[in-house]
Amino acid sequence: MKKGHLIGILVVLIISSLVLYQELKTTNFTTLVSQVAKLNYFYIGLIILIVLFSYLCEAGILQTLSQSKGVKKLIHFYRVPLIQSLFNAITPLATGGQPAQLFALSQMGYSVGSATSLLMMKFIIYQIVVFFAYIITFVTKFNFIMVNYRALSLVIILGFILHISSIVFLFLVLFAYRPLKKITYLLSKALARISNENRAKKFQVGLIKQIDSYHHESKVLMKNKRALLISLVLTILQIGCYFSVPFLTLLALNLQANYFDLLAMNILVVLFMATIPIPGASGGAEFSFQALFKRYVVSNAQLVLGLFIWRFFTYFMGMLLGIFAWIFKPAKSN
Repeated sequence: MKKGHLIGILVVLIISSLVLYQELKTTNFTTLVSQVAKLNYFYIGLIILIVLFSYLCEAGILQTLSQSKGVKKLIHFYRVPLIQSLFNAITPLATGGQPAQLFALSQMGYSVGSATSLLMMKFIIYQIVVFFAYIITFVTKFNFIMVNYRALSLVIILGFILHISSIVFLFLVLFAYRPLKKITYLLSKALARISNENRAKKFQVGLIKQIDSYHHESKVLMKNKRALLISLVLTILQIGCYFSVPFLTLLALNLQANYFDLLAMNILVVLFMATIPIPGASGGAEFSFQALFKRYVVSNAQLVLGLFIWRFFTYFMGMLLGIFAWIFKPAKSN
């Protein structure tokens, strides 16, 4: 692990600790201890199980998509999402997750080409599921957001625009391959006129390569409908589990909430957090959680405890498991 990654871990720990400290300053310690004693540990256990299950779903997606490239045991793939979770958390905009997965798959015996193909197919499926989840959530819950979370509305709309832009690009690759390549050539010509010609050429070559790769992998996916269907179902389960953690956190605090309202808000907030250029989206994540939960908690002690539970199981547990997964390397297959 590089020095920069260790710095990323420190950044997440420091910022998260500072946010917790700010809240703890205005929290009565006796009340906090009382809230800890009242925690429903059944739901704490359930949070642990569904987070572990979400990693299992992700491992299942990789195993399903790898069938044409040589099947390996599910337990071997379980290590990959854990390592991804670690590097997503400690790098800005989660940029370290994909290279870390690529490295983990290469340790299992996959060539760089096969591993890249696997991850690209997984990414395409994830983006398809996220697209429909985002659209359905935004359309059905927009009024609820404006009434109850006006402070977050601008943040959510910004996140919506950024994510939809990237997903629209992916759909253009899938369904408008030739026109998109023509647009790319026109853009690079326009860029050459206002910028450095070598830079414009580099932009063109890089983007065309990416378009070709996505198009090729999408065609491979469409040919194997069974693997595509299984992967779609597993991705829905993976996302559903992860986004259910805040609801279970409230239940652990003996509070009540509408599951679908909280699920919808969490989808919109977490996808915005992915655009925050700080390791682990630190600061923005805590702010979003506070805005999300203040409507449900009755004391600051509950807010602090809820923030800790949510942050630990969605970030720090993944980081800890990822460190162990990184240390214990698998035996390479023949």
